[in-house]
Order: sequence, then structure tokens, then C-alpha cells
Amino acid sequence: MTEPRRKRGAERTSNRGLSTIPQLPLRRVTNPYPPMALLSADQIEAIHQASMHILENFGIEVMSKRALALFERAGAKVDHSSMNVRVDRGMVDGALKTTRASYTLRPRNPARAIHLGGNTINFTLVAGPPNVHDMERGRRAGNLADYCDLIRLAQHFNCIHMLGNQVCAPIELPANSRHLDTYFANLTLTDKCFHVSAIGRGRALDGIEMMAIARGLTLEQLGEDPGVTTIISVNSPRRFDEMMAEGLMAMVEFGQSVAVTPFTLMGAMSPVTLAGALAQQNAEALFGIVLTQLVRPGAPVMYGAFTSNVDMKSGAPAFGTPENTKANIASGQLARRYNLPYRTTPGSASNAADAQGAYETLMALWGAVLGHGNLVYHAAGWQEGGLTASFEKLIIDVEMVQHMMEFLRPIVVDEGELAVEALGAVPTGGHFFGEPHTLERYATAFYQPMLSNWQNYEAWQEAGALDATARATRLWKKALEEYVQPAMDPGVREALEAYVARRKEAIGQGEP
Repeated sequence: MTEPRRKRGAERTSNRGLSTIPQLPLRRVTNPYPPMALLSADQIEAIHQASMHILENFGIEVMSKRALALFERAGAKVDHSSMNVRVDRGMVDGALKTTRASYTLRPRNPARAIHLGGNTINFTLVAGPPNVHDMERGRRAGNLADYCDLIRLAQHFNCIHMLGNQVCAPIELPANSRHLDTYFANLTLTDKCFHVSAIGRGRALDGIEMMAIARGLTLEQLGEDPGVTTIISVNSPRRFDEMMAEGLMAMVEFGQSVAVTPFTLMGAMSPVTLAGALAQQNAEALFGIVLTQLVRPGAPVMYGAFTSNVDMKSGAPAFGTPENTKANIASGQLARRYNLPYRTTPGSASNAADAQGAYETLMALWGAVLGHGNLVYHAAGWQEGGLTASFEKLIIDVEMVQHMMEFLRPIVVDEGELAVEALGAVPTGGHFFGEPHTLERYATAFYQPMLSNWQNYEAWQEAGALDATARATRLWKKALEEYVQPAMDPGVREALEAYVARRKEAIGQGEP
């Protein structure tokens, strides 16, 4: 609860350089272009039919008695001894009729609302790594001080729209209550939406209640105007463990968002073929979506996808591969078939914030954008296949995300943009540097990168010959200097502190 403090506001302005890090302004990002379609309508239908066959004939294991009872009451075929549940296509169709095509999550700052669905795209901070890394201190176990610095960076950069679940695990804190400390940091150091842990009912409810306190709402009011989300990870192949099932049901019961996300690595947890992996992913996602609607018809839910492949020589996970990129695009087609918001992810297996980390992430990021992802999870800071949150990689990823945001701005074609008069005023063989048309627009004509270096070789050498990773180190440190903590009413902060203290005492040595 007691996050490391930093000087803020007026006390810190004297430490800032003459210029701040260039970044894009806060805005709702939309994808105005038609989504890419890798699969034909017939191929999408074939995958759907294969998914229905899996659900009707093979079933899904559900390790929660409460969830089993819900499915049984709804007419599913439930084998309590094996915990296997088979649902028919009629139940799937019925559930899809009550889902929402789009919805909004609101944090304590309404200007930071997250719109999910349609052509809106949102990017989140990396979530879940047990380790953290930067070029000066090296790789180390996750801890609260680093956690707080990473979410300060997420607050500082406008292109990071939402926080994931524990950007790095603060392992020095008790595992049964550390979620309270991270929720408190999320709510006080940022004013953005965040992902709560759904490892069981208690952790999910704590996140819901703390967001309600921060927004000054009752749980009932928050249920009608959700503010948090979670990822329900399917234990592929075809298993929902008890903690995930219970977390899903708690979130949905209180009207909060979930993204049902199978983790299907081709050749390991799913068939080695992309079509087979997509059929399995689709069946598992639809099954979880059905469960959300059995708990609360109309509950906000996203179609989640995380399909990649393994290195068949070692079994190690691979990300940012051509197969991963194609899966990101094809999964978007499946999400649109069911008229659901779509969660996807870029990623990299690189152990460093290097060229491999950049090109693998960018490859998968293109798949997420071309596939019309609405929530691009793990968009900044993912390193080492998700085992490490990297300060330098966060900066590199922010640069790539901002490039995507500018790419998504439509080309304007009007009289001023066509520049016919300017073309006529410049003689053949001349230049446009001094032309009034250029001078009126030079400051805003092009995207201004924060990380790229466009000096000539000699000037670059004289400036220290820093490569992109070394420049990223300077940038994350400067961003922390520029960070300004968002204001919070002292009464709200006290209420959050009291809630955390009360819950830690109640949890004790047990599970939340």
C-alpha cells in the first residue's frame, strides 16, 4: 500500500530539461481502414463448425462446481465425475444473442475512458512478468518500487490507454495480498483503467470494490457502468481451472468486463496446424463467453485470442512469428463473426530489448492492427516471452505504438493538402523549404519520433554514438522526471487505505 514516493508537481519542474519528450496527445484511437481478411467466408464457417463439433462431442473440463451447476441448469451435458461439459450450438447461439458488440470502461478520470468494440483500438502495458529489467541494473525479480515506476511510465505516455495485471510481480510482498498493493498503486499513481487479477473470486472482488471507492460509486452503480476488466486464461487444451472460473463468475456477477483468452501454442497446447489451433481457440473462447451470459445476460465480454507457435526443436514458445501474425488477423475475423470486441497481443521471445525484440513485436503488432483488435494487450514492455518487463522495451514499444497511431490517421485530400498553388510557385528544380505552404505546416507536418535518431553519422558519433536501446534508457529516466501524479481527493485515498488495511487483516495467512 505504501508505494515508493517521488517528488512531484512544482518541486520537480526544476529538474526537467528545457524540452519534454515528444509524444502524441491523449485521444481516442480509431482504425478507419477495412480489416484485413486472410480467411474466406467459407473458411470461417468451417472453423466455426469444427468448434461446434469440439463443444458438442469432446466438451470442456470445468473445475468449478458452481460453474458446472450453471451449465447443467441451462441444459448442457455435464459429467460431474470428469467435470466435462458439452454444450450444443443452440446454447452458443443463445448466449451470443445477449452479448454486446461494444461497451465502455470508465476509470476515475472520465477522460481516460476505454471504448471497446467497433473500430476503436486501445493499447495496454505488459502484464504478469515475474521479472524486470533495465540496462543499468540488469535483470531482477519483480518488486514494488519497479512496479510503481513502470506504471508511472504508463501514466506519462498517452498512447498507453490501460494497465495490465501486475506489470511485474512484487514478489517481496505476500502472494495472497500483494494484489491490494498493486491495485492501490494503480489507483493512486495513475487515473487509467486497469486489469484486475481473476485468480479466484476474492482478488477480483477487491479490484471491483477499490475501483468503486475511487469513483465514488456503489457496487450496483459500478455494475451498470463498468471500470475494470480481466483476462480469463483458458488452460488449453479444453480446461477452465477452478480459480479462473470463479474469477470469471465474480467479475460478471458485478457487471465488469472479461476477455476470455485461450493460450494456444501450436504444437504444444493446440494442434500444430493453424486451422486446428484456431478451431480449438474458438471453441474454448465461445465456451467461456457462454458462461458469462449464463451468469449475467448482457455482461460485457471480449473475444480473446493468443495463438502462436513453439520452436519445434526445443519446445520453447515463439512470438511475433508469421504464424502468430496470421492468427492475430484471422482471430479478428472470428470475433467479428460473433459481433464481439476483440482482444489480441503483440509479443516477442527475445531476451533483450534488441532488433529481434523490435521486429518480432512489430510483426505481431501489424497483425493486431490489420485484424482490427480493440484491446491490444501487452503492447508495451513485453520481453523474454512475457517473463520480463523491460524499461527499455517499454520505450521502444511506445515508439512503435505511436507510429501505428499516426499510420491510422486518414490521408486528407482537400485544396490545402493538394498544394497546387505551392507546386506552381516553386520553379522546376527548386525546393519547398521556404515556400509559405511549408512554413505554415512545418512544425506539425510529420510525426516527431521520440526515440529515432536522424543525425548524420558524424553528428551521431559526436553525440555519443548511442543506439536505440541506449537512447531508450535515457528516455525512460527522463519520462520518470516528467511524470506528474494525478490528483486524488484525500478522502478517497483514505478510504482506499482503510479498505486495504481491512482486507489484509481479514485475509491473514489465507486466500483472499
